[in-house]
Amino acid sequence: MSTSSRLVALLLLLSCTAVKFPEKIITEVTTDDKPNIIIILADDMGFSDLGCYGSEIPTPNLDKLANQGLRMTNFYNAGRCCPSRASILTGLYPHQAGIGDMLQNKGSYAYQGFLSDSCVTIAQLLKQAGYHTITSGKWHVGTSPSALAHNRGFDKSFCMLNNGSSYFKNGPLYNDGRTVTFMQNGRVINRDTNYYLTQNITDFALNAIEEQKNNKNPFFLYLTYTAPHWPIQAPEEDIQLFRGKYLIGWDSIREYRLKKQIKEKIFYKNIKLTSRYYKVLQWDNVNENDRNLWDLRMSIYAAMIYRMDKGIGEILQKLQDTGEDKNTLIIFLSDNGGSGDEVQKDNLVIQRNGTPGTGDYIDSYQKNWGNASNTPFSMFKKNMHEGGISTPFIAYYPGVIKPGQINHSTGHIINILPTCLELAKIKYPQSLNGTPLKQPEGKSMTNIFKGATSGNDTLYWEHEGNKAIRVVDWKLVYEMDQNEWELYDLKTDRSETNNLSDKYPEKVKQLKAAHDKWCSKVGVVDWTLIK
Repeated sequence: MSTSSRLVALLLLLSCTAVKFPEKIITEVTTDDKPNIIIILADDMGFSDLGCYGSEIPTPNLDKLANQGLRMTNFYNAGRCCPSRASILTGLYPHQAGIGDMLQNKGSYAYQGFLSDSCVTIAQLLKQAGYHTITSGKWHVGTSPSALAHNRGFDKSFCMLNNGSSYFKNGPLYNDGRTVTFMQNGRVINRDTNYYLTQNITDFALNAIEEQKNNKNPFFLYLTYTAPHWPIQAPEEDIQLFRGKYLIGWDSIREYRLKKQIKEKIFYKNIKLTSRYYKVLQWDNVNENDRNLWDLRMSIYAAMIYRMDKGIGEILQKLQDTGEDKNTLIIFLSDNGGSGDEVQKDNLVIQRNGTPGTGDYIDSYQKNWGNASNTPFSMFKKNMHEGGISTPFIAYYPGVIKPGQINHSTGHIINILPTCLELAKIKYPQSLNGTPLKQPEGKSMTNIFKGATSGNDTLYWEHEGNKAIRVVDWKLVYEMDQNEWELYDLKTDRSETNNLSDKYPEKVKQLKAAHDKWCSKVGVVDWTLIK
C-alpha cells in the first residue's frame, strides 16, 4: 500500500473515531453584539488580477466591496499556500505554527508540516465567544488529526486537504501516489464531480449561512477558494468570454495594468514597471500558433477568477437575503503572488492533454502570464520579492469602514487574527489545555479600518531558503538561487528596480543581523540542510 493510500485509510478510520480535544478556552468575552466575520482567500492569484487592482478581468463583486470599503496597497502574505494559511489562522509566523514549508515533516518543530499544539486558530477562539464557525475550500495546514478543521474549531467544514485538485474530477494531479482527499464535517467523502469545484466551495458556504440564519449568534466563515491555482480549468462558457482578448500579449497587459493602477491610486505616478521576466519572450517574437495557445491559457485563468467573483457575489446576495449584510466584516486576499509553475514540464505532474480547460487537461499559465499577474512587481509565488508576497487586500464593514479608502500602510496576514479577536471582544489566552500558547505576532487593524495609517514597522519572511525583512520602508531580500542580498527603499521604489546594497552596506549588515535574530527565534534552519 502506498504512503498516500495509507493516509486515506487512516483518515477514513479517524473520521469515524475523530480525535476530540477539550473545547474550553479561557477568554474574556463581553455580551455586546459582534459582527459576522468572513475571510475569503484566493489561491495563487497575483497582485494585479482584480479589476480594482488594475486588471482587465471583470470582477464586479470584489470591485464593489473595494469601492464601498478599503483597499490596502502594502499588504503581505507569506509567499506560499501552506505558510500563509498557517499564519492567517493563528496570527503567528508560519514557522511558529509548525509550517515553515509545506506538509512534509522535515525533522524540526518549525517544519513539522502541520499546525502545532502550541497555537490556536481564529475558529477555536471565536467558537468560545459564541460564534458559529464554517470553513469551505482548501485547508492545507496538515493531515494530522489534531490539525484537521473539525478539530480546530469549525462546526461545519468542507475541506480539500491537499495543495490542488482538478476542478472537474477527483483524480490525482501527481504521479508519485499522492491522492486528493476531501473531508466534510470530519468525514472523508468522494466529492460530487458534477460540481465545478469553485461552485462546490461556494454552495457549501451558502448552505451553511442559510442553515444558521435564525441563530442569534454571529458566524465566522473561512472561505478558501482553490481558484485560480493550476490546473487551469473552467466552464467553457466562461472561457469563451475571454478568447482572443489576450492576443495583445503579456507586454501590453502589463503596461495596461500599471496605468490603471496609477489611475486607481494604488501606486504613485512615477513607479517603474519591472523588466519582463528574463525567460519570457517579448510578445512580438512569439509565433502565431503559440500566441493562440497563450491566449487560451490566459483566457482559462481569467475565467477562473471571473467564476470565483460570481461565487462571492452569491455570498453577498445571501447576506442580504438573510439580513446579515449590515453587520458583517468581509476580508479578501490571496495566499501568495501569481505562480510561475510550469506543470507541463514537471515530471511529477500527470500529463493530460485533452480539451483545454476541462478535467482532461492539466496545464498552468506559466511564468509568461504569472509575470503579468504580479504587475508591476518581479518574481512569483515562493519568492520573497514583492511579486511573491504582495496581495490585494480588501476589507468591507458597513458603518465602520468608510467607502472608497485606499490605505498605503504596511500590513501582514499575522494581523488578521488580532483584528478578529478585537472585533469579537476576545482576549487571546496564555495557554490551551495546559499547553502554553505562542502569542500572536501581529496587531489589530481596526484603527486602519477607521482611517489610521499606522502599519507594521517590521516584518519577516523565509521560505525554502528565500528570505526578506522589511523595516518601515527598507527591504532586504535574498533569493537562494541568486545567492545575494538586495536592498531597496520601497518608499520610492516599491517595484524593487534599484538595488542599493552596494551603496548602503551598513544598512544591509544591520537588516541581515535583525533577520538572523528572527530566524533563530522562530526556528528557521539552513534550507540546504533540510531540503
